[in-house]
Amino acid sequence: MIPMTGDARDLAWFKSSYSSNSEGDSCVEVATTSATIHVRDSKHTTGPRLQLSPEAWSDFVAYASEG
Repeated sequence: MIPMTGDARDLAWFKSSYSSNSEGDSCVEVATTSATIHVRDSKHTTGPRLQLSPEAWSDFVAYASEG
């Protein structure tokens, strides 16, 4: 994980198209820059956030899609 730096207010956050269920707001949101992937809880948008390198995000997505 990369420490948060800079101003993240200008990021374009989006939810996955797979985030449709009976609890539509139970989701994470993702925003990307050329150097980082930002992740936050859609129910607590001002709460804690993760900032990952593209390599770490790629590893996570590959792991999460197994099964």
